[in-house]
Amino acid sequence: MNDTPATIPLTAWLLGLPGLVCLVAGIVLLAFDFGTVHPLLGGTGAGLALLVSAVALLGSAAFPLVLRRLAARDRPADERPQ
Repeated sequence: MNDTPATIPLTAWLLGLPGLVCLVAGIVLLAFDFGTVHPLLGGTGAGLALLVSAVALLGSAAFPLVLRRLAARDRPADERPQ
């Protein structure tokens, strides 16, 4: 099944885009020191928290895609081979 971006469910977009933003922000926070901007951004805990949030959001974005694919494969009972 080739899915074009127009056929990806809206909920997958609404969960996936913030997940990607969290992933990039978490990597940036782990790579550089932002302690001068705000004390909470200086430690590795902020970057790790954003990475964990990114994994959770991206994992949640996969559910609508999987459910859509399962619904597309589902056939009525009278069309199933016996």
